[in-house]
Amino acid sequence: MFTGIVQAVGRIRSAAPVGDGLRLAIDVDPAMIGEVAIGDSVAVSGCCLTVVAISGASLDFDVSAETLRCTTGLDRPGDVNLELALRLSDRLGGHLMTGHVDGVGTVTSFAAVPADAHGSWRLAIEAPAELARFIAAKGSIAVAGVSLTVNEVLGARFAVNLIPHTLEATTLSSFAPGTRVNLEIDLVARYVARLHESGADGAPNLR
Repeated sequence: MFTGIVQAVGRIRSAAPVGDGLRLAIDVDPAMIGEVAIGDSVAVSGCCLTVVAISGASLDFDVSAETLRCTTGLDRPGDVNLELALRLSDRLGGHLMTGHVDGVGTVTSFAAVPADAHGSWRLAIEAPAELARFIAAKGSIAVAGVSLTVNEVLGARFAVNLIPHTLEATTLSSFAPGTRVNLEIDLVARYVARLHESGADGAPNLR
């Protein structure tokens, strides 16, 4: 499990074909290496991957063809948000996340908020139609592995506000219209919808 509080920005140095997938080598902050062991889970731009090798200040991950099909940004060199798996004693600073990407959205606009003297930016994203019903104003959503609060929703499009710290500590400052981003919907919203559907279909509700 993860919380969407990015701990570092790493960089995919190489993405080499292995079978029908890829072997990623990601350069990370050396301080993170002491916290990671082979077999650990790390959220890479919101996608939970398993560490398969450690070399100096670089972590290797194997990415399957299915994961590549469901995500974006894991198939080429570039900066990525990193978060280590949650410990039971950790603070829940964001919201509970699984690291299972639900779909890929597209940035429709990204601009400074004129009336905000503190330097906030407004980010609007078009989500896949099948995910839209899980996104609600004041609810949570993970964008590229970052826990964010939804400010407004219009159909399949939603908007969030980004404070300067988020822009400095993540890759989100590099976004532009047309950028594709990994999305994970709120875990609670997923199960509430499932329970509602079970009741609507006549199946017994879980109690």
